[in-house]
Amino acid sequence: MIRRVCVVGAGTIGSLFAGHLARVVEVSVLTRRADHAGALAAHGLRVTGRSHIEAHVLATANPADLPDFDLGIVACKGTDLESAAQALESRFPNATLMTVQNGLGAEAVVRGHGDWPLISAITFMSGTRHSDVEVEYVLDTPTWVGPYEGISMTRVEEVAALIASAGLEVQAFADLQPAQWSKLIFNATVNGVAAMTGLAHDAHFAQEDEQDDLGRLVRTLMDEGKTVADAAGIELHDDPWEMNVLATKRGSAHRPSMLEDVVAQRPTEVESINGALVREAVRTGVEVPLQKALYAFVRGKEA
Repeated sequence: MIRRVCVVGAGTIGSLFAGHLARVVEVSVLTRRADHAGALAAHGLRVTGRSHIEAHVLATANPADLPDFDLGIVACKGTDLESAAQALESRFPNATLMTVQNGLGAEAVVRGHGDWPLISAITFMSGTRHSDVEVEYVLDTPTWVGPYEGISMTRVEEVAALIASAGLEVQAFADLQPAQWSKLIFNATVNGVAAMTGLAHDAHFAQEDEQDDLGRLVRTLMDEGKTVADAAGIELHDDPWEMNVLATKRGSAHRPSMLEDVVAQRPTEVESINGALVREAVRTGVEVPLQKALYAFVRGKEA
């Protein structure tokens, strides 16, 4: 039974997990900054928007101060994953870890620092972080979870049941790769276009009526990604274009994380998202000129 959960990374997604899970289990949080941990210790964690939660969590920036836990949710940005995994190295041998990063390759990074049982996950929920102690829950869309390497499906389903009991949407898959690739293509396109144009993800991304509508570019970029998935032998779980259309109909002009990073002049996750797709295209011999250009443009923004 899962009684204690540690959330590694207290950004938007980590805070949403921590706040909701604190309803049903003991939650600790490993933050990047000591003052962030201090704020959570002093004021707790508030979730607003689609949920209204005032949560108490044990927060620290020092992994040596963390209590033992049964499940670790590694929810930091991909750019912080290596240091986060290193912080957990040689610790918590009885824990199961779950990665929730965008793109491809997070599990391999964590595996390089320990032999914990690993669960792969991707999440579509989103929010707005208003402060170190408050996050607004914006999109109540699901988290998808699946086994990595030899972990049992029973353990994956136990984690999914815990997440559901906390009031979050979740679905367990025996094979997460098709779902990961659907989101990879969606993210590489939507995040990349938003980062380049400065536009929030809204109806413009699905509009195709006129020759110069943005949706035409978005569809073509996604078609390139789908060609790469096909060459890699991946049968997609969802059509990325349909995911895009559905997301734009939710009525919220969401600012993708890559756009927020570019605006704030922070490192983006371009390598684990757009870079991963372009590298797979090279590996499988597929030409993706628009995706390559988008990757180069975002890297140029980041430079």
